[in-house]
Amino acid sequence: MTDPHDALRLPPKGAHAAPGDPAPRGGCPFNAGADPTPPAPPSESTPLQHHDAQLDFSADMSYGDYLHLDAVLNAQHPLSPDHNEMLFIVQHQTSELWMKLMLHELRAAIAAIARDDLHQAFKMLARVSKIMEQLVHAWDVLATMTPPEYSAIRPYLANSSGFQSWQYRCIEFSLGNKNKVMLAPHAHRPDLLAHVETAYRSPSLYDEALRLLARRGLEVPATHTQRDWTQPYAADDGVEAAWLTVYRAPQAHWDLYQLGEELTDLEDAFRLWRFRHVTTVERVIGFKRGTGGTGGVSYLRKMLDTVLFPEIWRLRTEL
Repeated sequence: MTDPHDALRLPPKGAHAAPGDPAPRGGCPFNAGADPTPPAPPSESTPLQHHDAQLDFSADMSYGDYLHLDAVLNAQHPLSPDHNEMLFIVQHQTSELWMKLMLHELRAAIAAIARDDLHQAFKMLARVSKIMEQLVHAWDVLATMTPPEYSAIRPYLANSSGFQSWQYRCIEFSLGNKNKVMLAPHAHRPDLLAHVETAYRSPSLYDEALRLLARRGLEVPATHTQRDWTQPYAADDGVEAAWLTVYRAPQAHWDLYQLGEELTDLEDAFRLWRFRHVTTVERVIGFKRGTGGTGGVSYLRKMLDTVLFPEIWRLRTEL
């Protein structure tokens, strides 16, 4: 009987094919009948294809066109010969982009609360908190820069400092941390000063939240709903009492209760950002003065004591 596996066996080593036998194929025996000739390459007239994706953008807008990547990716201009300066630049530029989005969402959230549209405001405030989380983790990357690496680029920074970021100042003002002195670093740029002054003179996020509580019939002192918006916020027992009314009966004031928790989430994330900032600075430069002239770590540690929405934190002791 013929062994059915004989057809799968290769000829013995050293054996020669008999005249008229097919040429040995080698390799996998299941490749019988396959054409050993490689496929011809596509001609120049054959259009390129890849899973039906569009590949020709000579007449259409591409990804890079839409995002203006030529401008974005050519905006890094190191001043020193040191390799690590690129990290320092990209870290701060990406943070400014995130702050641009944060301001976009914060301004819209403040406007939504002012018109009693809390559903929209909640979505925007949640997004702001997530942006803050991105900024917190960004410090992890900058922390890979060691003190000698930073020392190599520091002379090239001159007096430039994140302290002078006009977007960051708008964020601080929009969250209620008002300080007229902080307008001065932007006086040389009237176009930027106009943005910072607008945030400085407008009701903050917390101001609009308190005005909303008053419109809902809660007893918020008039001193905190009709005041000079340029002045720093001062905590008030009457405001805390209004928030306590909300927190003691959350089902009766559910959207206001949710607003209070959105504000808590936001300040929680902001505190983490401040802490990671001071920790990273201490790790990289120790207790040297900042390039902008501040005390560096000593200044940043003072900022840790800033409380944006004090009554929302204080009321937890009373519940």
